[in-house]
Amino acid sequence: MNECIVCGTTQHESVYKGLLKCQRCGHTVADLNLTDAELFKLYSRNYFFGEEYSDYVADKKVMQKNFKLRLKTLQTFLNPTFHSKLLEIGCAYGFFLEFAQHYFDQVQGIDITEEGVRYARETLHLDAIQSDLLKHDFGDQRFDVVCMWDTIEHLGQPHFYIEKISKQMNNGGLLAITTGDISSLNARIRRSNWRLIHPPTHVHYFSRKTLEKMLNNYGFDVVYNRYCGFYRSVDNIAYNIFVLRQNNPKMYHWLKRLRLTDWYFYLNLYDIMYVIASKR
Repeated sequence: MNECIVCGTTQHESVYKGLLKCQRCGHTVADLNLTDAELFKLYSRNYFFGEEYSDYVADKKVMQKNFKLRLKTLQTFLNPTFHSKLLEIGCAYGFFLEFAQHYFDQVQGIDITEEGVRYARETLHLDAIQSDLLKHDFGDQRFDVVCMWDTIEHLGQPHFYIEKISKQMNNGGLLAITTGDISSLNARIRRSNWRLIHPPTHVHYFSRKTLEKMLNNYGFDVVYNRYCGFYRSVDNIAYNIFVLRQNNPKMYHWLKRLRLTDWYFYLNLYDIMYVIASKR
């Protein structure tokens, strides 16, 4: 086991199946030995159309309702004369960038998924880059706001991403992150059945404490840390339950024929944290 990305210790204990917990700080990580190439391969077209989502593009309306909520919270910390250039890491098909471009002078996204970035560039006409952030040369570009929506848990080495972000930001820049909280009441009750435990796509499992400590390691002070709710489509929930978990596609398609999956709703299970941190 490598050093803990939060505190540096090498002492871990097994918790649940396939997860290791740092004995010093409690940060939890999937016990995997994947190369970057193997990890990135997980996010091909099939991830967005069949493996994780039934149809990612079809859920655009619901996703943008979530992005509207996130941006509304983020705006309370923005100084319009300073926070004008935004970078989204893990921009996928560009749905957040499309919405955010009306609030910033410049928006740019980066993601490893080739098809998603192509959609963002060619269909939505956005500035999106298909690359690994750690390998991409931004030159002398500086960003005032960086967003990572439900992304940090997918990364093999998220601390290096935070380190690079810090170097591309001026003091006072803002970093916004959403990710699951493995120390939340819901996660502690559900234990190994917590819905956000699914390696290999989810590699790192942060708590409020461990995420704040890692951000502090790279020059960020947390200014906001609360649980956030999400709008969720019935279609994607039904697909996850009946197709991915129960292997019962007939039930899913029956619900679709009855148009029972056309709805969406808002839900807060108090296990997803929304963190905003300022570069000091």
